[in-house]
Amino acid sequence: MKQQELGLDYGGGNIARLYFKIFFPTLLGMIFNALLTIIDGVFVGQRVGPDGIAAVNIIAPLFMVTTGIGLMFGIGSSVAAGIALSGKNYARTNSIVTSGFIFATSLIALLIIVAYLFTEQLVSLLGSSAQLHYHTTGYLIYLLPGLIPLMWQSIGMMLIRLDGSPKYAMMCNVIPAVINIVLDWWLVFPMDMGVRGAALATSLSCCVGGVMAVAYFRRSYIIKFTFRIKRFWAEVINQARIGSAAFVTEIAMSVMMYTGNYVFMRSFGESGVAAYSIACYLFPLIFMINNAVAQSAQPIISYNFGCGSDDRVKSALRVSVLTAIVCGLIAWAGISQGARMIVSMFISPECEAGRIAVTGLPVFAIAAIFFGLNITFIGYYQSTGKAAAALMLTLLRGVIFLVPLFIILARIFPAWGMWAAIPSSELLTFLVILTMYFFRKNRKL
Repeated sequence: MKQQELGLDYGGGNIARLYFKIFFPTLLGMIFNALLTIIDGVFVGQRVGPDGIAAVNIIAPLFMVTTGIGLMFGIGSSVAAGIALSGKNYARTNSIVTSGFIFATSLIALLIIVAYLFTEQLVSLLGSSAQLHYHTTGYLIYLLPGLIPLMWQSIGMMLIRLDGSPKYAMMCNVIPAVINIVLDWWLVFPMDMGVRGAALATSLSCCVGGVMAVAYFRRSYIIKFTFRIKRFWAEVINQARIGSAAFVTEIAMSVMMYTGNYVFMRSFGESGVAAYSIACYLFPLIFMINNAVAQSAQPIISYNFGCGSDDRVKSALRVSVLTAIVCGLIAWAGISQGARMIVSMFISPECEAGRIAVTGLPVFAIAAIFFGLNITFIGYYQSTGKAAAALMLTLLRGVIFLVPLFIILARIFPAWGMWAAIPSSELLTFLVILTMYFFRKNRKL
């Protein structure tokens, strides 16, 4: 079987052309995926008000955990399968993919059962106040049914791109996002279901995306579902190791939301959490754009790394870094200059929460410049099997730097310091990446 049967010539095609052939549909798909979260916030904010979007933000970490598990096994299986494909080992490729799907599904099913059994305790643990309790419990209960198909969608899209169908992967995001927009409006406004309607719309749209992703493998180029019990645990552990940084990235976003909710609640009350929620709605959009940058390089890098083509690996990294710089600058300019307009999409800029958000978003926007570069290098380390480096950088930007900065800057600069925590964490991580790069470069001289 020829390598070109994958649908894209990873081993011999022009790197820039290959990259952008994957990047543009991936970017569009990622943007639509981010709309799943943003549309929730817009409709809930306009219908329910600041308490509604604060409640959605409090439950969001659970959504992030599910996406994190999907990304961990999506990236882990895609990298492992890409290396196996470079050696024409198709049986192992299929076994890797199947093992990841089965284990991740079992894990999310367990999470859903626990969440149903301990709903009250979970929303309290996530930081819900008594004022927000009605909204948080309602949102959680209606969101849970969509978590398994959300995970299928997260894993499936990466494997579909590896199989050579980036446009179909894009549609797995675009079609559910369009359905979500329509259902969101209908359930939140005419049906007057509030945050429950937004959660139900998200669950239903995730079901569509998940089914589309799984259905693809009935007609895929090479990758098929083939279960082999003998190698199951070895393959699951290897995928978890490779994709651990992606999981920690989502957990770090959960930590960012949880810690931020706590700091803003202490400083400004429910209005502060509502203001911070707007930034948290924007962050997935920033993440998805830059994730598209990293994921578009991933199949090219992992395949050529498996072939030992170092020059092609470096070329793919170079293209993705330049793309990350452009995307970061555009996101920074758009958020910082359009802060008032962005806030008005969710809530009135004149209310207390609106005023806090209009002041803070330009500071928060600085994070976009460094975030893209950090995610690109983390993706490079994942794609070349350097899981420890990817994990270390993810922990630095998402936990080790971020949590202390939230607490320290909020105390030093009470009016705006908490908004600077995320940009400061991304900047410090980028400085660590530069140090690592020059250290390794000098060591080779």
